[in-house]
Order: sequence, then C-alpha cells, then structure tokens
Amino acid sequence: MPRSTTINRTVPLEGLAGTLASLLGGDLPVAIEAYDGSHAGPSDAPATLVVRSPDAVRRVLSSPGELGMVRAYVAGDVDLDGDIYAALGAVRDQVGDVFRRPESWGTLARLVRGTGGLRRPPEPPPEEIRLHGRLHSRSRDAAAIAHHYDVSGDFYRLVLGPTMTYSCAVWDDPSVGLDAAQEAKYDLICRKLGLVPGMRLLDVGCGWGGMAMYAARHYGVRTVGVTLSREQAALARQRVAEAGLADQVEIRLSDYREVDDGPYEAISSIGMFEHVGEGQLGTYFSRMYELLAPQGRLLNHGISRPAWIGRIKRNSFLPRYVFPDGELEEIGTVVSSIQHAGLEVRHVEDLREHYALTLRAWVRNLEHSYAEAVRLAGEGRARVWRLYLAGCALGFEAGEIEIHQTLAVKATGGSSGMPWRPDWD
Repeated sequence: MPRSTTINRTVPLEGLAGTLASLLGGDLPVAIEAYDGSHAGPSDAPATLVVRSPDAVRRVLSSPGELGMVRAYVAGDVDLDGDIYAALGAVRDQVGDVFRRPESWGTLARLVRGTGGLRRPPEPPPEEIRLHGRLHSRSRDAAAIAHHYDVSGDFYRLVLGPTMTYSCAVWDDPSVGLDAAQEAKYDLICRKLGLVPGMRLLDVGCGWGGMAMYAARHYGVRTVGVTLSREQAALARQRVAEAGLADQVEIRLSDYREVDDGPYEAISSIGMFEHVGEGQLGTYFSRMYELLAPQGRLLNHGISRPAWIGRIKRNSFLPRYVFPDGELEEIGTVVSSIQHAGLEVRHVEDLREHYALTLRAWVRNLEHSYAEAVRLAGEGRARVWRLYLAGCALGFEAGEIEIHQTLAVKATGGSSGMPWRPDWD
C-alpha cells in the first residue's frame, strides 16, 4: 500500500528501531523502520512497522497498550506496510506486555528521554469518539449507529462489494467468492425462517436492504426493514426502488423498540445484535416475542464472545473507533435471554470460520482500492477500517470471537410448527 506521509527526520534518536525491537522481544518476524534512519528486523520481512515521528512514541507511552498504538496508526505517526496480518500478529499481544516487564523499564526511560521527555501527547485523532447520555438510550444508540454507518454508501460498496452486505457470509468453500457467499447466507436464513409467499418478514437492522430484497425477490414475502442510520435508510430505499420491489419492501428509519405493527410470521436480525447491550437483552427479545405471530420464527445472527473472553474494555480500539457502545454476549447468555422472553430455541450454529473468510475478502477489497477509500471517507477512517477488519479476521481465526445464528420459535400451546429435523441443511 502506498505511504501517505513522509518520515519526519527532524528529531534524531540513535537506533530507535533497535530499541523498539528489543522492547518487543528482539526477534520479531517483522521489520522496524524509524524516523532516525535506523532499521531492525529481517530484510525479507513480510511487513514493516514504520515509526514516522516522536509523536508515535509519545502516544504509546501516554496510553500503554492497544489504545496508544491505535492512536499512533490512525493519526499517521505509525504505518504498517506490507502484510497487515503479519504486522498485527507480531505486535498486538506484545505492546502491553512491554510496560509490565521490569527488565524493560530502563529501556523505556531512555526512550522517553530520546523522544523529548514526558510532554503532553498530541490530541487523539478526530475519528475517536466518546458518547454521552444514558447507555443504550434511544438517542445514544442513534448517535452510536450514526458514527459507524452514516458514511458514504460508495465507501461501503467499495469494501463490501455489490451485495452491500455487512455481515458474515456463508461459504461452501473459499473459492465461491464473496458475493455468492453472501447470497448463500441470505438463502440459509430464509430457509431457517421457513419463508413462503405472502408472509410478513421484519428485518431488524436492515442495513442497505439486502436481506429484505432477497427475501421478497426469491421467497415472495412482504418485508419491513428498520435501521437507525439515515444514510442506510436513504440508500436502501433507492436500491429497493431500482430493484422494482417497492410494493413488497418498506424501509423505515426506526428503532426496533418503536415497531408496533405486528404480527410478523418471521423476524431476521442480522449483524445488529452487537448494538443491543447486556442491559437491553430482556427488552430486545421480549419485543421480538410480542411482534411474532404464533409459530413465528426469529433468526438472530450476532457476534458473540467465548466464555473465557471478558467484555470489551471501554477504552479499547473497537468502542473508541469502530462500534461505540458495542457489546458481545456469550452464546449461553443469548440462549437463556431468548428463552426467558418466552421463545423456544430450536437451533444454534457457529459460523466463526466463515466470518474470518468474509473479513479477509473485505480487507482485499479495501487494500485493492485504498486510495479511493481515502478519497471517500478520509485517511483516518480508512486506517481505522484496515486495522479493524484485519484485526477481527485474526480474532475469529484464533477463536477469540465467535458468531452464532440462533433460531427460535414462538410456540403456542406446545405447538411450534417446526420440522422434526432441520430442513435447511
């Protein structure tokens, strides 16, 4: 990827690259290049960590660990050239450890002196956000959604491809391609929901209308899609009209808590659940129950966390730059919350490996057209997305993040209307 800044060589520091390499373990599989002209690491490294300014070191020293490193990268004080996965894999678990090792403290002290002392670090990049108001109130949720989704539709199309589908695809194998895998995901959900012509489907967090249009076109249902993003709603309505589906698909700018025109025979929630929050699980699933017709089905497609992984820290990368107020629940908690609301869970499927493939496809799209991404969304946001997508791909591959499709039904008087065995395999 072309570098967007030039190295600042105005503040000499003897062997900064070597110092950083020793702090990070000395035998890193990536190279380090610093503004003082120093180099460290193998000459044939798949990636290079480029330190462009003393501000990079100041940011990391003032916010040890992930947040300081992210600020330096998003601001352009650090670059990750070459293989983004190799670069992230080499440093993501080691930056925070540096500050916990007593043997590093002397080197850190020299680093502080060499970069001008403990002066006030630069302000965080403008892409960093802190929301105000009551957590998961309707107004705060709307602000959180606007931060992430109210971006140029052309930017999202560049990253996501022509399907404009921002959720985990379902891959028969890696060779099928992203677009086919996304359509396969929609079809799987339609079959799990048992859609037939004439049904009413509610798509919660409808994005740019992909699921709503697919279900209308291929299964003959009437669909209502709701989103909190004004940009999404406007583009989704345009796509619906262009597809000739305006008589079957309605897109609303609405909170799921405001939908009051049930019953629906089916509800899909794809890639929205991460925004609900632990404190709103009861409200969310109770609302789904109220909106469903007897024997109606709910398909909840959401990212989750393994039981051994703690909750996302509020001062980490994802809440500050990507998904403010986003929360991941453990799948056992999700299942229990669904059943406490009165629904019966019938099927749970983990698609973790599928999401890793999806994210890598999005990274390829972004890096292939990076200059255009910068033009559409700005340098800082393009950097955020590169870091976010690649980091999440590594997380899914390592089993640190999961994603589940959970199918539930509103059984009435013991009658579920479900097949004795799954008929969607």
